[in-house]
Amino acid sequence: MAAHRKPRRRSAGGHTVRTAATIALAGAATATGFDGIGHAQPQLTPAQVKAKVDQLYQEAEAATEKYNGAKEQAEAAENRLDGLRDEAARRTEQLNEARDALGSIAAAQYRGGGLDPAMQLALTDDPDRYLDSAEFVERAGTRQAASVANVRRQLREIEQLRGAAHIELASLKSRQAELKRHKKTITGKLGAARRLLSQLPAEERAVLGGDGDRASRATTGAREELATPGAATTEAPNSRAAAAVSYAYAKLGSPYVWGATGPDAFDCSGLIQAAYRSAGISLPRTTYAQIDAGRRVSRSELLPGDLVFFYSGISHVGLYIGNGQMIHAPNPSAPVRVAPIDQMPFAGATRVV
Repeated sequence: MAAHRKPRRRSAGGHTVRTAATIALAGAATATGFDGIGHAQPQLTPAQVKAKVDQLYQEAEAATEKYNGAKEQAEAAENRLDGLRDEAARRTEQLNEARDALGSIAAAQYRGGGLDPAMQLALTDDPDRYLDSAEFVERAGTRQAASVANVRRQLREIEQLRGAAHIELASLKSRQAELKRHKKTITGKLGAARRLLSQLPAEERAVLGGDGDRASRATTGAREELATPGAATTEAPNSRAAAAVSYAYAKLGSPYVWGATGPDAFDCSGLIQAAYRSAGISLPRTTYAQIDAGRRVSRSELLPGDLVFFYSGISHVGLYIGNGQMIHAPNPSAPVRVAPIDQMPFAGATRVV
């Protein structure tokens, strides 16, 4: 009889239903975790936003210095290319004059009978090959030997100039492609920083330095609290360093613009280059080169006018003005301003003069 008993049915509120309900709820919770609010990014605190923005600005500045270097190299390549083209044009004009002279001699000989080798030279599509031909060497007279040698030399020099120009053109195109890559990196980093800052309320953006007016007011206050430019210049090691310091003071409040060298906007190395240019000294364009533009000095030896560099990649520079302070162009969130050199990781210093 036991073998024919029907299995006991569990009630709707029993263990089986409770288990199914539990699994269903767990699945729903899991689905919410991927599709609902569980998938949202956590809200960043103002301090976290500041850290991310500072990192983006630092990366953008490193890319800016690479852009500045590539731009300097592109301009140099373009100048060399223009010089080579001008020289090739000048040499070509001289060659044409020499060939005209040979043509005059050839015309005179043609009137006397026979087509002179120089005339054949003037008419040929490949003068260099013709000059090398045995027939020409055999028929050329001694009267024309010097002229022919001159034409031959000029042909070779023009060919060399054209080869050098081709190399410079390739170099220029490479630098232009590099400029485009760095520009894309810079604009991407700065755009990401702006988007992060835009997520914050206005008062928090002001605290982080995103408010340009506030930054300008802070700069003015800091300038008033420090010694006047005169006090900084009297401590400078020489008149040119003093002139650079005076220039930097005069540019407080100027906007930061990447790639700019003044007179109304600057990036960090552009400000330094402009300050010393005003003092009659030509400095390299980038921080990487500026650190080697003078004598290295220790932090304890710093005097107004010294260049102070930051970060392990030497990607930022300021102009020391004394009392542990510098004038620098920080980033797009703030204009040229006074700041402590302890604000960033110190990497070294250079005295230009």
